[in-house]
Amino acid sequence: MTESRSVPAQRDDEDVPEWALRKDEDDRPLPELPPLPADPRWRVEHLPFLSAFSFALLMCAASVGYLASGAPAALGAAAGVALVTVSYTMSTLVLAWADTVRPALIMPLGMLTYVVKYSLLGVILAFVVSSEWPGRAALGWGVVAGVLGWTAVQIWWVARPGRRK
Repeated sequence: MTESRSVPAQRDDEDVPEWALRKDEDDRPLPELPPLPADPRWRVEHLPFLSAFSFALLMCAASVGYLASGAPAALGAAAGVALVTVSYTMSTLVLAWADTVRPALIMPLGMLTYVVKYSLLGVILAFVVSSEWPGRAALGWGVVAGVLGWTAVQIWWVARPGRRK
């Protein structure tokens, strides 16, 4: 019995990989993607109201901090609220952008955003806690006030009776 071997066809350019010469895979259609909403502004329409609320909360926290323990506490409380405001706003903007570009990016970019912002928050808080700065307790209370306030207003925004359909 004679064995027959197939000899590969001679190519003009031997440096080109075989996968690059295949033409059958190039004609496959792209997967169907869901249509994007007509008006993508709904993803960030709550930010102006939440920013105004955060500014008011920052002023209240600074006032309470000043009345309780003076200028360092006022600065600490205001910094805590500002830290939360920047963190939450950054998350909102990254997720809204990812949703407009390609909804499949929401999870990976959201996770990356959370890892980055909580790493930075941990470094900042570790630095502040290890220092002897008199406003460090007020900074912690400012973070707590910012988280509770932002979360409550965002829940109210979503659940309010007059929201758009």
